Amino acid sequence: MKIKKDFVLRKVADVYVVVPVNSLTLDFNGIINLNETGAFLFRLLQNGADKQELVNKLLEEYEVEPEKASADIDVFLEKVKDADILE
Repeated sequence: MKIKKDFVLRKVADVYVVVPVNSLTLDFNGIINLNETGAFLFRLLQNGADKQELVNKLLEEYEVEPEKASADIDVFLEKVKDADILE
């Protein structure tokens, strides 16, 4: 899985936001707000991480049970898919 190249992650004050650039600014209305964990996962997806890599990296970075990490990533991936920002 990979984030479309026309979406970028920026930190504004203490908030992470995903914004469209280039031609997508005409088609995409709005901004996606992410917390720190969402921004962490977003960066991994920018590099083409698969679900197992997302789980492994989340377990390395945060104190969380594997089942909880997997379930939370499923929710995050659904939201990313619904926003149509994956290639």
